[in-house]
Amino acid sequence: MTSAALQSEQLGKRYGRGVWALRGCSLDLPAGAVIGLVGPNGAGKSTLLQLVVGLLEPTEGSLRIHGQAERGQSRQSLARVGYVAQDHPLFPGFTVGEMFHVGRNLNPSWDQAFAEARIAALGIAPHRRVKQLSGGEQAQVALTIALAKRAPLLVLDEPVASLDPVARVEFMQTLMAEVADAELTVLVASHVIGELQRICDWIIVLNHGSVQIVGAVDELLAGHRLLTGPRAAAGDVPGVVHRRDSDRHASMVVRLDPGHPTLHPRWHSAPVGLEEIVLAHLQQAETPPGSDGAEGPPLLRDAAGRAALR
Repeated sequence: MTSAALQSEQLGKRYGRGVWALRGCSLDLPAGAVIGLVGPNGAGKSTLLQLVVGLLEPTEGSLRIHGQAERGQSRQSLARVGYVAQDHPLFPGFTVGEMFHVGRNLNPSWDQAFAEARIAALGIAPHRRVKQLSGGEQAQVALTIALAKRAPLLVLDEPVASLDPVARVEFMQTLMAEVADAELTVLVASHVIGELQRICDWIIVLNHGSVQIVGAVDELLAGHRLLTGPRAAAGDVPGVVHRRDSDRHASMVVRLDPGHPTLHPRWHSAPVGLEEIVLAHLQQAETPPGSDGAEGPPLLRDAAGRAALR
């Protein structure tokens, strides 16, 4: 994964007077990766995705997909991106076959044989109307249309948010199978961080319209630890992302310095999951200057923080 699938330089989008939904967004994301996009509501996730797929024009900055500059909704730009929105927008009165007819007429690289074979494997008859399909079946049809475009980049905006648990698993399994076969780059927004950890190679965390952290999932997991130890010594620990104090002890998520990975022997060190890392960085951004975060809710049981991501 040496080439870049998506590059942005100081990308920004402003609505009205001075209301920035996204600003200073600089990314360099590898081709062939599954990239997760997370953040609380209002962080700028949907704005970034809509800029990528050409539904919005940037106010400032630049965006390139596989080395080519994006030019809004030009035929060439739209052909480079497949898109599945959260509500799986399809024409309810159309049959599945008619939806494929629309896709074939709008997309120069449309693969009709793939689309027909895929819905046949899913047991969805082409003569069925969209409004007669279950939510999971509609999601599968929307994914089939996006994949049949044969675009190098697939963008998914909360694609399984409205699905039941069984349909969620089936959607993700079929998605990953197709990704492996076609060597796609996938950019997927989701509030379910645990789900992203299972499928993603990279992660982007947005907050208040800015990129807070971005990197390979394996590197982020290896570069963070959960420390517990004496509260009195907590001030001497470098790289603290978020800290929670009890009467005598402190619990902290820390980002390790690759040059000085050794920790004080009085501290117990344990691995930390991706969800805890993301929440810790989001809480760090919300901590007022000069605060050590001790008044906040427990780091690993932060119901309010988790709710914001769901």
